[in-house]
Amino acid sequence: MLVWEIVALVAGLVSIAIGALIYRWVMSQKVGNPGIEAYSVMVQEGSAAYLKRLFQVLGMLSIVLTIVLLVAVNWQTAVAYIVGATCSGAAAYSGMIVSTRANGRVAWAARSGLAKALPIGFFAGAVMGLAVVGFALVGMTILYMIFKDPEIVLGFSFGASQLALLAKAGGGIYTKTADIGADLVGKVEFNLVEDDPRNPAVVADNVGDNVGDVAGMGADIFDSYVAAVVAAMILGGALPVFSGKPAYILLPLVLSAAGILASLLGMIFVGRSGESSDPGRALNMGTIATTLIFAPLALAVVFLMGFEGNASWGLLLPTLAGLAAGIVIGFTSDRYTDIDQKPVQVTARSAETGPAIVILEGFSYGLLSMVPSIIGICVAMVAAWVLAVAFGIPGTYGVSIAAVGMLAITGMIMSSDAYGPIVDNAKGCAEYGQEGEETIAVCDRLDAAGNTAKAITKGFAIGAAALTVLALFAAYSETVDLAQLDIRNPAVIVGVFIGAMMPPLFSALLMLSVSRNAALMVEEIRRQFREIPGLLEGKAKPDSAACVDIATRGALKELLLPAALSLLTPVVVGFILGAEALGGFLAGIIVTGILFALFMANAGGLWDNAKKFIEDGAYGGKGSEAHAAAVVGDTVGDPFKDTAGPSLNTLIVVMSLSATVFAPLIAKFNLAALLDLAKLFGY
Repeated sequence: MLVWEIVALVAGLVSIAIGALIYRWVMSQKVGNPGIEAYSVMVQEGSAAYLKRLFQVLGMLSIVLTIVLLVAVNWQTAVAYIVGATCSGAAAYSGMIVSTRANGRVAWAARSGLAKALPIGFFAGAVMGLAVVGFALVGMTILYMIFKDPEIVLGFSFGASQLALLAKAGGGIYTKTADIGADLVGKVEFNLVEDDPRNPAVVADNVGDNVGDVAGMGADIFDSYVAAVVAAMILGGALPVFSGKPAYILLPLVLSAAGILASLLGMIFVGRSGESSDPGRALNMGTIATTLIFAPLALAVVFLMGFEGNASWGLLLPTLAGLAAGIVIGFTSDRYTDIDQKPVQVTARSAETGPAIVILEGFSYGLLSMVPSIIGICVAMVAAWVLAVAFGIPGTYGVSIAAVGMLAITGMIMSSDAYGPIVDNAKGCAEYGQEGEETIAVCDRLDAAGNTAKAITKGFAIGAAALTVLALFAAYSETVDLAQLDIRNPAVIVGVFIGAMMPPLFSALLMLSVSRNAALMVEEIRRQFREIPGLLEGKAKPDSAACVDIATRGALKELLLPAALSLLTPVVVGFILGAEALGGFLAGIIVTGILFALFMANAGGLWDNAKKFIEDGAYGGKGSEAHAAAVVGDTVGDPFKDTAGPSLNTLIVVMSLSATVFAPLIAKFNLAALLDLAKLFGY
């Protein structure tokens, strides 16, 4: 089996190396406008300052959790935890480095049209995509090669999940604090265009795109990707039918290696399709090509690894079921958020009646968008289970492999996601550099495709989290020997209700954080327009650093309570109510977490593109009453799609991992067990 470990390790290293080569190519692109260059530097400095302070918070948390793992679990898991957090941080940081330097290059290339600008934006995003899968696969493979125990690799996933939660939730609070403030004052009160350099919050807004949608989303996808692979590895080693068969442990790693190759080949199609006038079509072509390439590679993997009898089919078919479900969920998001689709245009038309109907339309379409995605997840779960069992593979392992199949093409999916904030920043660079209307229009086209790409990625990540946490639930059940949940047990029902409560509670905390910080941002922007002479006329420069500082301090301060809840709640529930009740808790959080995440991500993306549809000239265009109403809808949708929604899939993975990591302790030392022990001694 050593050969397959080497295959996985080499694939991860190749991914990192090609990402480095692409980075060099992106950096070789020139910028000929000093204004664009200056704006790009401001975004770089703001992003680096925030990430530095985030990593300081993460460092302190990591020290505490490392000590806890050393005392409560073992030193090997503590080491894996540190490696996981480090690899996740390295992937997030490398992606942000290139995104904050590529924005100006995309803006300058937009002078020559879409065909020139699109490849720079996409391949800059590809650095992030390749870093995520590369660092993840290298870290997991090396740990398994050293310790030969999937339970130890679980610590790697736990470390990745901690950074993901902090990065995604904190980045989401940061970016929406700035975005809402910039829109409400700049667009509504002073009728300024998007990314107008006179607006004091514009730099903070563009910084937020990078810390939220590049560093944050990268850590989030890294977390889901690792959790899916680790859950499958644990089941491959724990299920009795696989005893003495390490191929079932290694299969998730090798499928991930095949996904890296498919993603690299799929990226070629984006470059070629970029010659068209439709950037969204180019991105979709890359995703479709990657999917079609991965299918035969997965076929080759399961047959070359030498599984006995018909087991190969019981592994291949669930893998393809998961992959298909990922595509369905992703393109459902496209259907409800694409600027050229009916839901967005109907919502934009409703803006002529005022903001109330805009809110109702977006809310309703967001609810509708859950239906095909949930059906896709359910079909994938049932299909994976049935197809696995039909060929002699345990159903739980089939579902876990479906999650791996869905996430195997993460390299391509993450590349499209990171493209979004890069081209969004490019428009800000072009505005600051006083480029012409044609250049701004090209950036707008790139940005609209980026919004849809981000919505597709979020839907994809949420669907993957659904399958991943089911696999983690199976791993937890194996660890505590939980055969089934007895819903007649009051403790189990209480666990279900507490778990179901957590996603709405977590969402409320994050959105209230955005509201509080956005209010501070609004007051600061108004103060600057009031007190800085000549700012509105363009004769003076805003104090952008003050807005960056408000967003940074607010985001990190507001992280504390949500982070503590995510870490402590599963352990507290398990200790007080027992292992079976904790199983009910996980069931509750999975169901409501997936529903809320899908609804929020899609509704927010729809409101955003409805606003952009009007800004393109529909229903009176910029400055009209319809535009003002659409801005209100977009403001409501901002924390939906960029703060609470995408943080929920991270939340359910973090809580599932917390339960699984501490499961042995919970099984032995819960309150019910302690009471039984007390009775034994006559108390």
